[in-house]
Amino acid sequence: MISIMKNGLENQYIIKDNKKLRMGYTTGSCAAAASKAAALMLLAEADIAYVSLMTPKGIKLHLEVLDIEKTTDSVSCAIEKDAGDDPDVTDKLWIYAKVSKREQTGIEITGGKGVGVVTKPGLEQQVGSPAINKVPRQMITEELEQVCRKSGYQGGLLVEISVPEGEKTAERTFNPRLGIMGGISILGTTGIVEPMSEAALLASIRVELKQQVQTGHKSLVITPGNYGREFLRENFPFDLKAAIKCSNFVGDTIDMAVELGVENILFVAHIGKFIKVAGGIMNTHSRNADARMEILCANAAVAGADADVLQKIMNAVTTEEGLRLLKKAGYLEQTMELVLQKVQFYLEKRSYGKCKIAVVMFSNEQGELGRTGDFEEVAGKIQC
Repeated sequence: MISIMKNGLENQYIIKDNKKLRMGYTTGSCAAAASKAAALMLLAEADIAYVSLMTPKGIKLHLEVLDIEKTTDSVSCAIEKDAGDDPDVTDKLWIYAKVSKREQTGIEITGGKGVGVVTKPGLEQQVGSPAINKVPRQMITEELEQVCRKSGYQGGLLVEISVPEGEKTAERTFNPRLGIMGGISILGTTGIVEPMSEAALLASIRVELKQQVQTGHKSLVITPGNYGREFLRENFPFDLKAAIKCSNFVGDTIDMAVELGVENILFVAHIGKFIKVAGGIMNTHSRNADARMEILCANAAVAGADADVLQKIMNAVTTEEGLRLLKKAGYLEQTMELVLQKVQFYLEKRSYGKCKIAVVMFSNEQGELGRTGDFEEVAGKIQC
């Protein structure tokens, strides 16, 4: 009979869109568990098949130890990353830790092959440091200090974290854009991956905002997604590499920008997203709210469109179809003026006037639909 040890997450899941999604564990937990296992084998001089790790979230993991290699003064081993049901590009990567004895006391943590190096300011770690974040460093340090105490070891330990497939995987992450070169980051604040976590997306947006501010850029271009970036590339001289994607999190992005000291924001957005902002909807994901046609129809009514046009707009499936109807009826320009006024009102309300915000709205078929009144002032302060 084969006995299979569980990883500790058998009963850990979240419910999203009426589906049960399995949790996983972070690269930080993998690095800490591999470090602990290597230290135990180094100081106890015995192989171990599984290692236990208490995560900051309070969930205890039991993880299989892989690819053990020993020398007189060091031990290397790996833990396989399990992202659960989250679509994480680091899923199934092997995270290695090599732990070596050294005369100098204390725990030193370095990055090896496949762990990115920070090359731009504004990130959690300093320029030139391996991209191993604060919480994983704390987890590694605390686990190894405990191992040293229990074994009576008085010397120091050097820990090298590496990810053989990390450099290739990093090409599919935000790391090159953030200035983290040569590999992935070792991340995680709770040690646990929650599937499709909004918190993780917001954290990545915050990192980009903070980095821009710390490099002296307090006037920023923000787009909800790829449509906006493409429209930017074709129509404006702004540096596309400096443009930040906010996804559906318009309001949260403004909140973070204000907190970090951003002074000017230019949103370049497709009407499919920003028509919702004209109704005060600050998270534009369809599961939170839609109302695209209702908002477009209401503004068209104020612009003077007749009942027949309004009924057709309400029956339209896409905003592009609604725009075609407005253009044919001769009410597109007037309606867009009203929509942009409402967009400006709600964005200024969200920022409490602490950050000047302008908007360029467009559609794929109609091109630019309009600009808010502060466009020239805000655009003039953005570095090209």
